[in-house]
Amino acid sequence: MNHLPERDLPPGRHRLLKEHLMTEIRQEFPAPARRPWLRPALVAGAVAAVTAVTLAVGVPFGSGGSTPPTAAPGASATQTAAALLEDIALAAEHADVPRDIRDGQFVYIKSKVAWTSQDGDGPAKLDPIHQREVWLPVDGKEQGMVHEPFSRSEHLLLEKETPGNARNTNYRHLQTLPTDPDKMYDWLVRASGDGSGSKDEANFVLVGDLARESLMPPAQAAALYRAAARISGVFVIDDAVDAAGRHGVAVARVDDGERRELIFDKKTKEFLGEREVAVEDLPWGFEKGDVTARTAVLERTVVDKRGERP
Repeated sequence: MNHLPERDLPPGRHRLLKEHLMTEIRQEFPAPARRPWLRPALVAGAVAAVTAVTLAVGVPFGSGGSTPPTAAPGASATQTAAALLEDIALAAEHADVPRDIRDGQFVYIKSKVAWTSQDGDGPAKLDPIHQREVWLPVDGKEQGMVHEPFSRSEHLLLEKETPGNARNTNYRHLQTLPTDPDKMYDWLVRASGDGSGSKDEANFVLVGDLARESLMPPAQAAALYRAAARISGVFVIDDAVDAAGRHGVAVARVDDGERRELIFDKKTKEFLGEREVAVEDLPWGFEKGDVTARTAVLERTVVDKRGERP
């Protein structure tokens, strides 16, 4: 099985890449000539893109890996999405973040993921759900690390972030981002880059990347979700399931034949994970209704050392 490299791709028409993580993105490679069923993703480290897979979090472990597609929304659906994102922003403002976070520490995130992979020139397929752990430096000065044995990334060290890069996503840099939604939207537009897809898609991808593998300070997280309400084409899915089988409500968007869903707990509005679904037959092997990627964040905290677990 050929696993895609965990490196950066300009965020545009991205897909959640296997072994990907925002921090792994330190270099920008041109988008592949072949229509990418992969897509870039971020992590607490660099808002970049990695050749990644379409993210699709939402099928319980026992399901067959497909779900009915949802059509694009009208104006009323957009208003509903804005209301949901405001509720999510209010929850983010009051989220518990570890106190006294120190430089030299690491953000630890454990998740369950399933990326798209491909054997040679054969059709793309969804990998089994497996565990992934990442350690991301709080101050961006050390190397991060990913442990994802399924993808042969066993305690793999990641490249350091480039100091001064506006796209860095370490905790200290995220603390410097705007807390005003309009200014955060402007940052989102600048940071999401220019990919092969629409700008709205690139912005939505970046919101999901930050939600998945970074630790967002509460004020900036709230601004991010309020800024997301300005992204065109976003709508609500009342019931979506992440890679851990947890049901939630999702904000979603359709682009290039796939629907990307960011899933939140229905009561607490805490981010659960993602799901991406083909809404039409795709040329690289997926049929309409197939899930093309899925994730679920299980734990997010701060530890003293790279490789340390809570």
